[in-house]
Amino acid sequence: MSPSILRIPSDEKLPAAADVVIIGGGIVGATAAHFLARRGHSVALLEKGYIGCEQSSRNWGWCRQQNRDARELPLSGIALRLWDELTAEIGRDLGFRRCGLVYATDNPKQLGEWEKWRETARQFGVNTKMISAAEAAAAMPGTERRWLGGVHSWEDGKAEPGLAAPTIAEGARAHGATIHQNCAARGLDITHGAVTGVVTEKGFIRANAVLCAAGAWASAFCRRHKISFPQASVRQSTLRTRPAPNVGEAIYTPDCVLTRRIDGSYTLAISGKAVLEITPQGIRHARSFMPMFVKRLKAVEIGLGKSFFEGPEALGRWSLDEPSPFEHIRVLDPSPKSQAITATLQRVKKLFPALAGIEVAESWGGYVDSTPDAVPVISSIEEIRGFFLAAGCSGHGFGIGPGIGQLAADLVANDTPCVDPTPFRLSRLLDGSKVEVGSI
Repeated sequence: MSPSILRIPSDEKLPAAADVVIIGGGIVGATAAHFLARRGHSVALLEKGYIGCEQSSRNWGWCRQQNRDARELPLSGIALRLWDELTAEIGRDLGFRRCGLVYATDNPKQLGEWEKWRETARQFGVNTKMISAAEAAAAMPGTERRWLGGVHSWEDGKAEPGLAAPTIAEGARAHGATIHQNCAARGLDITHGAVTGVVTEKGFIRANAVLCAAGAWASAFCRRHKISFPQASVRQSTLRTRPAPNVGEAIYTPDCVLTRRIDGSYTLAISGKAVLEITPQGIRHARSFMPMFVKRLKAVEIGLGKSFFEGPEALGRWSLDEPSPFEHIRVLDPSPKSQAITATLQRVKKLFPALAGIEVAESWGGYVDSTPDAVPVISSIEEIRGFFLAAGCSGHGFGIGPGIGQLAADLVANDTPCVDPTPFRLSRLLDGSKVEVGSI
């Protein structure tokens, strides 16, 4: 089942030409479209399904700086500011609230890691503090669990995954962008090593700049043009309750994660619980991902499923005049794992007695795409002039999405980048550089 999401209309007529074509209508593609259109560029935003239909509507909704990798912190600070600014500029609620995030644990090792991260936080001016066992208990009224302590990042917050990408896309349209749903991009038209357009299932668009923000499908699209982008996805399961008693706004514990939505419901999940499915793409890039597998394999279950034969990581070749894999699967909508949903409910009810009577409104699966170092790629592609990539958000792309969109727009427009783009270059994953697996 797909999560509830705001549906917006498409522009019927495909433009003959655009300054920039953006492939992928998630949070990154939508924000990049907004920033480019606001600067006066003509933009066509393409989505094979509907805006925000995949991971941008299937996440926890957290917008955080807390516990991020140092390479992402400058961008995450910009993203938090942009969440406020986009809400004000577009004039519609994105569900963004600076409610603060509370992390609590009874694991001394985990508490030590959070304490150590505070040194990173100080370098970047992130406001966060360690909290005592009593403070952690007070932040989560109603639980009888005894915590060792935790951390509180009071400037962080949350937004609504079902509202954000579609609403921001509408903001882009207000600046002149066109939005084309159920319109897959089959591939690039390339002349003398430079982009000259995009072939879509509905026709051709001339363009000298193309941004691929296709989420879990980005590597497959790049591979069509002999561009290697190491990318792997894990399948996670999440649920949303009906409106329930308030036990906190955004809470992390080792057992479960809770995010309260603006309608009083909760999104619930278990952090790190996921299935890594063996696929041809995964086998192809296994060596690049080995450091991550070694570090995180304890939290991931290995499996074999339909994704080996269909979807973004399967084998596949197609010509530009025939249907592509992107048309065969309009929305990547894996079934949630029933055992994970049951375990999540059991843990939440045990930890928070006030939620013992909660009812499930909907549950869903999603594929979280990652890079070998768990840091996004936001980069020009050296082999094809005018081609840019913004993907591999590694499970934390929603909250930082406006920052990624801003930086991608800067690179596409050849403007001064909002942050140093060097840590996000694609070449770091291909040139033999040591893989430093980031924080999540």
